[in-house]
Parts: sequence; C-alpha cells; structure tokens
Amino acid sequence: MLYRDCLALMGVGGLFIIIGLATIIWGKREEKGYYNALAKRPGDTREFTEHWPPRLQPGALKAGGWIALAIGVVMLITGGILCLLG
Repeated sequence: MLYRDCLALMGVGGLFIIIGLATIIWGKREEKGYYNALAKRPGDTREFTEHWPPRLQPGALKAGGWIALAIGVVMLITGGILCLLG
C-alpha cells in the first residue's frame, strides 16, 4: 500500500472522529435545551418526569456520534499500522 493511501485512510479516520465528537456535543446540547424548555413551563411536569412522549433525536445524535467516533479510531489505527508495516 502506498504511503499516501495510508495518510488518506488516517485523514478520513480523523474526519470521522471530528464529526463524531461534534455530533455527540450537538446531541447533548439538544437534550439539555429540550429539558430546560420543559422545566420552564409551569404546571406541566408530567412530560418532564415521565419522559413521555419520548424524544429520540438527541439520543440518536449521540449514538451516531459514538459510532462515527469508533469507526474513526479504527480507521486511524489501521492507517497507522499500514504506514508502519508497508
């Protein structure tokens, strides 16, 4: 494998890590903003305490971020190993 191919693999892995971290942070902010908005509404604590109806977007953003982070780390490690061996 050529050296530039290893660097390209490592670059894409780094990009996945950056996107994964950004998505995790975005999901945490969405969740915090949602629950803060619920807490400010007077008299309506059922949705806040029971989490019903469920809001899947923040959880999906965080899960997707963790998946992208894992893929990025694997790609970065694989590219590094291939650069050292080849």
